[in-house]
Amino acid sequence: MNAPAKFGKVAVLLGGTSAEREISIMSGSGILKALHSKGIDAHAFDPAERDLFDLKRDGFARCFVALHGRGGEDGTLQGALEVLGVPYTGSGVLGSAVGMDKWRSKMIWIASGLPTPRYRILSAGDDWDEVARDLGLPLIVKPANEGSTLGLSKVTAAVQLQAAYELAAKKYHDLALAEQFIAGPEYTASIVGGAALPLIRIEAPQGNYDYQNKYFSDDTKYICPCGLDAPKEKALQALALEAFRLTGGAGWGRVDLMLDAKGDPWLLEVNTSPGMTGHSLVPMAARAVGISYEDLCVRILEGAHVG
Repeated sequence: MNAPAKFGKVAVLLGGTSAEREISIMSGSGILKALHSKGIDAHAFDPAERDLFDLKRDGFARCFVALHGRGGEDGTLQGALEVLGVPYTGSGVLGSAVGMDKWRSKMIWIASGLPTPRYRILSAGDDWDEVARDLGLPLIVKPANEGSTLGLSKVTAAVQLQAAYELAAKKYHDLALAEQFIAGPEYTASIVGGAALPLIRIEAPQGNYDYQNKYFSDDTKYICPCGLDAPKEKALQALALEAFRLTGGAGWGRVDLMLDAKGDPWLLEVNTSPGMTGHSLVPMAARAVGISYEDLCVRILEGAHVG
C-alpha cells in the first residue's frame, strides 16, 4: 500500500459553529491543500452544515480536526467521534475539554506546582476595587472557555472591570476570569508527537496580541530562534510538555507562556487544536527544524486515533 492510500478517505473538519469559525475555515483550507499535495484523498467537512453521522455513511477512515473553539476543541466533537469509531487527530475527550477550560487548567497546574498567574473567577456582584487590589493593575480579563484571545481585555483601572467582565461573560456566554498581568515577553511552545519544537517569541504591536494582531496583522513579529540560551529554552520546552501532559494533551498542540522581569516562566493556556493559517505558530516552529507545512500536516494525520 502506498503512503497516501494508507490514510483512506480523510475528512478535514473545519468551520463549525464557534466564534472562531472564520479562522477554522482558514486553517482547514490550508490543511486540505497540503494533504492534496501529498496525494491524500482529503475532503472538507463542515459540521455546521453536515451531520457527523455522514462520516460513517460516506466511508471516511479518519478525521483531521481543524475546528477551533467550542464544539470542536472542547471534547464534545471528540466524544462523538469516539462513539462513531472514527480516528481523529489531537487530544482526546478529556484533554480537549480540560485544555479548553482555562480555569480548570490552572487548577491542575497549581495543584501540581507549575507556575501560572494568580487569578479569580468574576461575577456580576463583585467589588471591582477589591478585585483590582487583590490581583494588582494592570490585569487581564478573559472568558474561561474561548480561544484566539476572543473577549480578552487588558484592564488598567478598576473602573474598566465592569465593561471587561460584561464582554467576557455576557457576549461570549461564559465564565469570566481575571488574571494577574505578567509584564514580559510571550513565548509559545509547539508540541508534535510528544516533542516540543523550537520556541517562538511573539512581539505584537503595543504588546497587544489580540485577535486582529494574531491572525491578520503583518506588524506582529515572530522570532525563531527565540533568542534564549539553549538551557533556558530546553527548560521552558520541558515545562510546556509537562503542562500539556497534565491537562491530558496528546498528539499535537501548543502551550503559551510568558517570562516576567526576573526571567521566571508563567503558563497561560493550552491549545489542543491550534491554528494552521499563514500566521500560525505551529507551522512556523516546524519550519525552523526543516519540516514543511505539508509534511507537518501528514505527521499530525498519522497520529489520528480513537481513545
